Amino acid sequence: MASKADLMGLLLTAIVRLITGAQGHWKGCPPKAEQRIYFANHQSHLDWMLIWAALPSDLRATTRPIAARDYWTSSKFKAWLTREVFHAVYVSRQRSEDQDPLEPLVEVLDAGDSLVIFPEGTRSNKGLPQPFKTGLYHLAEQFPNVQLIPAWIDNVQRVMPKGEVVPVPILCTVTFGAPIQLEPGEDKRAFLDRAREAVVALRPHLS
Repeated sequence: MASKADLMGLLLTAIVRLITGAQGHWKGCPPKAEQRIYFANHQSHLDWMLIWAALPSDLRATTRPIAARDYWTSSKFKAWLTREVFHAVYVSRQRSEDQDPLEPLVEVLDAGDSLVIFPEGTRSNKGLPQPFKTGLYHLAEQFPNVQLIPAWIDNVQRVMPKGEVVPVPILCTVTFGAPIQLEPGEDKRAFLDRAREAVVALRPHLS
């Protein structure tokens, strides 16, 4: 018998797909059940939910999105939703100097699950992603056998703009690109710039 969390997951997936379409376009890789780090542009609180809903069910079961602890634990319902339904990994946006921000992500990857991360570190409404922070580089360095899959999320900022709480029905897409990897001896900034370019390259061209 399905649990309450399982049923809520199915319901929310249906709602997200109804509001946004949640269309996944696999242009550079197939939707395969193998350990991956999906990294994408970040424009809305719905971003990780959109990627999660665009994944096939067998991938959703082993793919864990990161979620800002202060926002997603601010109420009992949001905490239950992220913890029990999406199995999200909480990250703190305000940390003390002795905290390692990558520790919870490393634990997830060590356990064999996949991740959805946003290397910008914060949402942006400027169209193109901001420069990537160093977390993706360190994860790529520590887990060289985990596939790094770039993804472009399109239109989600119009569904729930920053500061809004009521979603607006608009067709959204998630385009998944070809995997990249950290090259031997590659400079940190060169890798992060290349990773960002891999995401931007998936942006739909206006005709």
